[in-house]
Amino acid sequence: MTAIICGSLAYDSIMVFEGRFGDEILPDKTHQLSVSFLVPEMRKEFGGCAANIAYALKQLGGDGKAMGTVGDDFGPYAKRFDDLGLDTSLIKAVPGTFTAQAFITTDLDDNQIIAFHPGAMNNSHEQTVPAGGSLGIVAPDGRDGMIQHAQQFADAGTPFLFDPGQGLPMFGGDDLKQFIALATYVAVNDYEAAMIADRTGWTLEQIADHVDALIVTRGGKGSEIYADGKKLEIAAAKPDAIVDPTGCGDAYRGGLLYGMQQGYDWQTTGQIASVMGAIKIAVRGPQNYQIDAADFAKRYQAAFGTAFPG
Repeated sequence: MTAIICGSLAYDSIMVFEGRFGDEILPDKTHQLSVSFLVPEMRKEFGGCAANIAYALKQLGGDGKAMGTVGDDFGPYAKRFDDLGLDTSLIKAVPGTFTAQAFITTDLDDNQIIAFHPGAMNNSHEQTVPAGGSLGIVAPDGRDGMIQHAQQFADAGTPFLFDPGQGLPMFGGDDLKQFIALATYVAVNDYEAAMIADRTGWTLEQIADHVDALIVTRGGKGSEIYADGKKLEIAAAKPDAIVDPTGCGDAYRGGLLYGMQQGYDWQTTGQIASVMGAIKIAVRGPQNYQIDAADFAKRYQAAFGTAFPG
């Protein structure tokens, strides 16, 4: 069962300002703002939702293909995919563009200033979901691409997960209702769930009535899965440390896809996803953790008191 993972591929440049933004910005001068921050610490990470989810699924031993658009600078990322044994056949290069990039500066209070350049991601609508996939996901990407890929999955009869993430502000209530009508599953965090409810006028229970499962993550409070007329409470697995939340949601979604591929029930699937999030948050960057099968089973047993079925 191959999962087609539609979404962004991006480079993340992460910088640390050893001060506080509030100390450098004069409130009465914001109309003519001109500031510069010295950032002695910087790292560049491989990111993007489709790549992060594909990485997570691969770590668990699942089968997935990232589908997205990239720029002329994708060479190092392509090599990483090859080194990891990840499929690149559905990744399209758009000449004359950059791969999507996020420039993130964080201060000592964990406030962030982010500049995001979508680059080739704006051309995601030029790709078509291929036939033959048995499971899909529409993750944050170019607006037109997300709309078209959702329709293409539905037209092909391929069950898919709608994961709007940071792309959610691009869509109004009618757009979101259409996505939900087409989707088999919906996954959002608690803030996104509230935003969808506000824009559609639907309660979470009403959203859940339109899909086979609605998954709502709540950070350290765990997650909820609305399925089969019930609401399942999924506890948060305990992490070794809280280091970097970047990519935790994508790791969780990789766990969801793996559980679906294995045919597990929703309680088990959610618990696998919970362990994935806990493993990821203890490591800097969205793709720098590694899964050891024995360790994963031990963590699962410790978190939920039952043996890991894998």
